[in-house]
Amino acid sequence: MEEEQRWGGVSSAALHVLAMALMLCDHLWAALFPAAEWLTCVGRMAYPIFAFLLVEGFFHTHDLRRYVLRLLGWAVVSEIPFNLMYAGSAVYPYHQNVLWTLLLGLLLIALIERARDRLRPVPTVLVSAAVAAAGYLLGYLFMVDYYGVGVLTILIFYFLQDRTWWRRLAQLACLAFLNLEVLGGYSYAVTLFGWELELPQQGLALLALIPIWLYRGRQGRHGKAFQYFRYAFYPAHMLVLALIRGTLAA
Repeated sequence: MEEEQRWGGVSSAALHVLAMALMLCDHLWAALFPAAEWLTCVGRMAYPIFAFLLVEGFFHTHDLRRYVLRLLGWAVVSEIPFNLMYAGSAVYPYHQNVLWTLLLGLLLIALIERARDRLRPVPTVLVSAAVAAAGYLLGYLFMVDYYGVGVLTILIFYFLQDRTWWRRLAQLACLAFLNLEVLGGYSYAVTLFGWELELPQQGLALLALIPIWLYRGRQGRHGKAFQYFRYAFYPAHMLVLALIRGTLAA
């Protein structure tokens, strides 16, 4: 414990900066450099970190209503930049930006917390399972980024939020199932010690657990300016990438 307190671990501010950098790599690949696949490979790690930070935000916020409204406002602001970067059009109803995923996850966590208090005769596990199933379906219904898997990723960090070894093992197992089995996707052929292996690209998202597990609850920089920067970076960088791509294509 003394060693942990002396070192301090990775702060939430550092995790935010890391996640933003990883997300930028992924979006650079999507918008400008599709041949540089290493960009999207490292970008796989961004979303689990954002999902983890959302859960941390829920447990540490002093005003849940303001937290929800802040996410809602930035989700609305980010939709056109996301559409321009993702589809080259200001209107694209078939895929929504990741802030909607985070907002949906936050609302479901709040629902679980309230249901636990009001539905005491009903076992907590049944309430949690019902909300998780609903969240998975809603993720696909509203076509949010990462769909139902994105919502379940948030709930995994909520249900398994402390630092005991078995909860970390459960995080790894659950995220492995979601990313390798449910999402799946493109794989790379890798030769290791003479063995031919398939490395799933989406499986690289599991590497996000390394910085997440190094987190020790330290907030780090948390002023209003930094908070504004964190939210504004999302729509701003997508708009810039869309404009650069449009200029190059002209």
